Amino acid sequence: MKPHGRDGVGPPREAGVTGRAANRALAPLVALLLLALSACGGGHRADSPAGTAGTSTVGTVTSVLPQKSSWGADPHNVYAADGPRDLSPVVRGDRPLIYVPNSESNTVDEIDPHTYRIVRHFDVGVLPQHVIPSYDLRTLWVANDEGNSLTPINPVTGVPGPPIPVEDPYNMYYTPDGRYAVVVAERLRRLDFRDAGTMKLHYSLSVPQCAGVNHADYTADGRYMLVSCEFGSSMIVVDIAHERVVKSMPLRPGASPQDVKLSPDGRLFYVADLNYAGLWEISPLSFKLVGFLKTGAGAHGLYPSRDDRFLYVSDRSEGAVSVVSFATRQVVKTWTIPGGSPDMGNVSASGNVLWLSGRYDGEVYAIDTRSGRLLARIPVGQGPHGLCVWPQPGRYSLGHTGIMR
Repeated sequence: MKPHGRDGVGPPREAGVTGRAANRALAPLVALLLLALSACGGGHRADSPAGTAGTSTVGTVTSVLPQKSSWGADPHNVYAADGPRDLSPVVRGDRPLIYVPNSESNTVDEIDPHTYRIVRHFDVGVLPQHVIPSYDLRTLWVANDEGNSLTPINPVTGVPGPPIPVEDPYNMYYTPDGRYAVVVAERLRRLDFRDAGTMKLHYSLSVPQCAGVNHADYTADGRYMLVSCEFGSSMIVVDIAHERVVKSMPLRPGASPQDVKLSPDGRLFYVADLNYAGLWEISPLSFKLVGFLKTGAGAHGLYPSRDDRFLYVSDRSEGAVSVVSFATRQVVKTWTIPGGSPDMGNVSASGNVLWLSGRYDGEVYAIDTRSGRLLARIPVGQGPHGLCVWPQPGRYSLGHTGIMR
């Protein structure tokens, strides 16, 4: 989301459904995820290249989630490969850094997570929104929204490379088979499927029904993508294999959906809402609204804990982080950041530190996840947004600031 002032508290909480245990089998999902839904999105195919990515390569991958890994993913938990320090061999030599895109300064700051000092600062294109790990974990991409480009960063050294022309990259995800990057072109109301290695355009899916298209996550089997429409008070469901919208789902009047996150057992989507000050709960089986959980004003970013027990919610206007139990679907703790505006980020590889950008305050927060204590406030550029913590555990990245599987 582009900044447009502080957000107020919306209507009161709606009745939700009762809690469920986090670790239940995913097997029924494949059989149940058969949607009799009509297509409501259109698009066009194109063959013109957008440039060459150079540093990113994609090998042969399995077609659906969950995939087995050599270091043992649990088929009952979509985040099983993301445990504390469970780093892929690909990233074990990468330099630990916090990458901060400063949207209003058109720069990126790199922070050493041990000293809390900025160790590199460089210019990028206009309005950098997010720093996004590639599917193969070999490149970090800075999405320069109004600059119409992606700036690659070598995660081994933190050194940036020359930008690649890509239209309106507000955000970016990857198809679960790793074949395509899905560039979220918010201004143009498109989801552009691009070759994950070269960024050559494969297919442009027009989503005129999704004003403010910006954040997403996938069902456990990787067949469907649930996407938020920030300015349309709604969600859309994309059939990944057929590259089409199969459902448009209204929320409530005045809703402003933001980040999307699947529960570890794959049975529930959480969608943060700025205006309603909490989380919409959506079934990945029916794609219907099943509940709402109040957190705090300006609910925005969603990040699972490394032990998969909790969901950290950045309540930007509240100046706080709500800790939600996946098992009980209730807020169990609230960590305050006095005068802060916590926005987006992720959890350290150890799971001990939650890193968040301070969107309206030109700073980054490091929070101890064991105590909720604020460890550091680090001054950065103006309008810090989609902060990326790297390296992160996991076999591959589905994009955003690190949706790992």
